[in-house]
Amino acid sequence: MSEHMATNGFSRRRFIELGFGGAAATALAACGGGKSAQDAATGNKSTAAFNGKYDGPAVTLSYWNGFTGGDGPFMKQLVNEFQQENPKITVKSNTVEWAQYYQRVPAAVTAGKGPDVGAMHLDQLATNAARKVIVPVDDVAKSLGLSESDFTPEVWQAGIYKGARYGIPLDVHSLGMYYNKDQFQKAGITEAPKDAASYEDALGKLKSANNNEPFWMPSKWPAHLMFLSLLWQFEGAPYAEDGSKATFDSDAGVQALTWMADVVKKGYSPKNVAQDSQYVAFKNSKLSVTWDGIWQINDLKASKLPFALAPVPVIGTTNAVWANSHNFYITKQATGDDNKLQASKVFIDWMSKKSAEWAGAGMVPARKSVRESAQVQETTQAPIAAEIAQMKFLPPVPGLGDVQAQTLEIAVADAILGKQAPAAALSSAASKATKLMEANQKKFGA
Repeated sequence: MSEHMATNGFSRRRFIELGFGGAAATALAACGGGKSAQDAATGNKSTAAFNGKYDGPAVTLSYWNGFTGGDGPFMKQLVNEFQQENPKITVKSNTVEWAQYYQRVPAAVTAGKGPDVGAMHLDQLATNAARKVIVPVDDVAKSLGLSESDFTPEVWQAGIYKGARYGIPLDVHSLGMYYNKDQFQKAGITEAPKDAASYEDALGKLKSANNNEPFWMPSKWPAHLMFLSLLWQFEGAPYAEDGSKATFDSDAGVQALTWMADVVKKGYSPKNVAQDSQYVAFKNSKLSVTWDGIWQINDLKASKLPFALAPVPVIGTTNAVWANSHNFYITKQATGDDNKLQASKVFIDWMSKKSAEWAGAGMVPARKSVRESAQVQETTQAPIAAEIAQMKFLPPVPGLGDVQAQTLEIAVADAILGKQAPAAALSSAASKATKLMEANQKKFGA
C-alpha cells in the first residue's frame, strides 16, 4: 500500500517520518522563508475576495503527492475531474512514494522546481514549516470558509505551528481492528470485542476454536502505532507539547508496552514476527484478528477475505487511537505568482469539498459536513469515522519523526522481542529522545 513502504529491513514508517536529513537539512534550515499566502496576494496586487473560481489567465500548477498504491487511482480521478471543471488550470501531478517524497520536496522547492501545492502527512508539517519549505495558509482557510467547527479540534489544531496554520486537512486515517468473520463465528464470538476483558476472552476462544495463534504482535511496523494508541488509552502522552522532552516512559507507557509483550508471552502470538508478516498472515486466514491502518481496506476487499473492521478495543482506561492526516499545503514557490496562488486555493477548496469521493481510498474525510454524508456513512470505514473524536495526533514538533524512529520504535521492538523489560527499554529510549529533542529545539528554534 502507498501509505507506508517496506524498504531494506527498516520499518515502513521510519523512512516516512525521517523525512530528510544530513546536508540537505542543514542547507534548508538556513534558506530563506517564503511569504505567507496573504502577504503574497497583497504584494501581487490581488485583493479580490475568493469566490471558489479561477478567473485569471491559463495557469499550470505543479501538484506533488505520495499516493502510489491503491489510493492512487482515486486521487488521479479527482485531479481529472477538477481539470474538467476548471479548464484554465492545468494540474501536473508528480506522484512518488512517501519516503522519497519527503526527501525530494524541500530541495526541489528551494531550487524553484518543486510543487506549488501538495499533500503532506500532518506529522511532517512542523518540520517543513520550520525549514521554510511551506508557508502559512491561515488566510487560505479563512477565504475558503474553513473553521474548527467543521473539523475535530485535534486534527484542526495539529496543523498549527508557532501560531500559524500550515495545512488544510483532507482526511484522517487511524488504526482499526480487522477480524475474520468466519473464524469469529466458528469461535462463537457474535460481536467485535470493545474492551480488555472481552478482547482477552475473544483471543482465548479464537485460539481454541481455530487452533491458531490468533493475534500476531509485530516488533516493527505498526507496533509503535499500537503502542502510541495504548499509551493514550492509559492516559499517558508520548511527548511534551512544547517539544522539550519525551514522556513515553511513564507508568502509562509501561502498562501499554507490557500488555503488548504479554500477548506473546500468553501464546496468542508467535515470537519475533517478521515485518508485515502479521498482515500477510491475516490476509491468508492464518490468524483471526490484526490491528492495522484503514488504508488496507481496499487491499483486503480485493483478496475476498471475509473480514470486518471495528475500532481498536479500549485496553486502557479511555478510548483513544493513533491517527494521522493528509493535509494540503502551499509552498513558498507558489507565493511568487498570484495566479498560481489563486489557482492553488481553487484546487484545495475543490478537493476538500470532494473528500467524500476520496473516502473510496479507505480514508475518513476530515470535514464533518462531508463525513456525515450518506456516501461516507455507507463505507467500510464508517465505524472508524464514528470514533474520530477519539483519534490522537503527535504534537507539531519539528524533527519528531526522526527522534521517534531512533528511540521509541527501538524500545517497543526490544520489549516485544524480550530483549529488555518494558520499563527499562522505555526509560533508556526516553532519555535519548529528550536529548535529541533538546538538540532539535536549538536547531529549529524553540
